[in-house]
Amino acid sequence: MDPLLSIMRTASSGLQSQSVRLKVVSENLANMDSTGTTPGADPYRRKIVTFEQALDATTGAETVNVGHVIRDQKPFRKEYDPGNPAADPSGFVKRPNVEMMMEMADMREASRSYEANLQMIKQAREMSALMVDLLKGQ
Repeated sequence: MDPLLSIMRTASSGLQSQSVRLKVVSENLANMDSTGTTPGADPYRRKIVTFEQALDATTGAETVNVGHVIRDQKPFRKEYDPGNPAADPSGFVKRPNVEMMMEMADMREASRSYEANLQMIKQAREMSALMVDLLKGQ
């Protein structure tokens, strides 16, 4: 079991997982104003990414994978807009349960985690290159 390969595999799985998380955040933001198409219909429901720990059998590395992308069960906001095609009989429209500040915080956290994993891969590659240089010198 090569420890440097194990480091790169773990960080790589983190990159892939955070990529999915960033994609889901962008979907949430893109659908922030998506209401239903018929009176009283449910609007877009926010998605949340869950992660799970896994063992990479080839390297023995602990990795992270996307477990599930689930729908947030927080209630929808209601807004009075009787002219909207999605308005119920009393004139209220259900609005998505997406909050801009929550998505921005999630995006920032995912970006930082992505950068940290990328830095780990860079460090492991540098260490591998140094080890090869040391072995050549003998």
